[in-house]
Amino acid sequence: MRAVRHLLDAIKFEHTVFALPFAYVAMVLAADGWPGWRVLVWVTLAMAGARTLAMSVNRLADRWIDARNPRTRARHLPSGLLSPRQVGAAAILSGALLLVSAAKLNPLCLALSPIAVLFLVGYSYTKRVTWLSHWILGFTDGIAAAGGWIAVRETFDPPVFILWFALTVWIAGFDLIYACQDVDFDRAEGLHSVPARFGVAAALHAAKACHVLTVGAFAALGAVMGLGVLYWVGVLVVAGLLVYEHSLVSPTDLSRLDMAFFNVNGYISVILLAAVLAGLWA
Repeated sequence: MRAVRHLLDAIKFEHTVFALPFAYVAMVLAADGWPGWRVLVWVTLAMAGARTLAMSVNRLADRWIDARNPRTRARHLPSGLLSPRQVGAAAILSGALLLVSAAKLNPLCLALSPIAVLFLVGYSYTKRVTWLSHWILGFTDGIAAAGGWIAVRETFDPPVFILWFALTVWIAGFDLIYACQDVDFDRAEGLHSVPARFGVAAALHAAKACHVLTVGAFAALGAVMGLGVLYWVGVLVVAGLLVYEHSLVSPTDLSRLDMAFFNVNGYISVILLAAVLAGLWA
């Protein structure tokens, strides 16, 4: 049980809240309401498997880097609280859960699941080759929205691409902020990020641009889906939270970065889900 607790802590399982609500948003929009218990259960399990696979591989891929970084050297693999074998087993089992869940949903979900696995495994290595890694991470998380939609309709439709884009730029935006704390280390190690390549100020400006696009995409989604006034209230709240998030950090003060990254963004995903539900049913 101790190893399980360490694993859940290592992969930050609670941060599934960032992407899981977007899978639910896609489900209810695709179903124009309640998608049914079968879809809900298997999408939830697929998301849990996908998130655990991605973070397990990330921890394995970065364990030597984490050991050299003062900020991360106390993580579970570098400190010896978990072994690579344990984390590798978690990755294999969670990948299997993702594939089984996809098979239980429909043939298209199963057919596309290997592509999802490719991104879930591969994004951890992109910072070794390109500073576009922030957007690749966002695109990978955006697969949650695509999966939720095709789980219901077994097809791609224009609204899912709007939601996928929104999730891509939202995740990329706060990953740009998060990466600012490692700018000196990334430069020393030859790792690629926008802060390391262009500086912290440029990264924060890019994050703001991403989040402006996020709000624009949410507005486009509401217009295309004909969502009610309560949805638009939710979008305004999300926009306000994004403004607040950016007020917490500056090129000369990143002391409140964790609050901006973890707390505010967790609220945003849940608020948007509530706004969509209210926009559909109120």
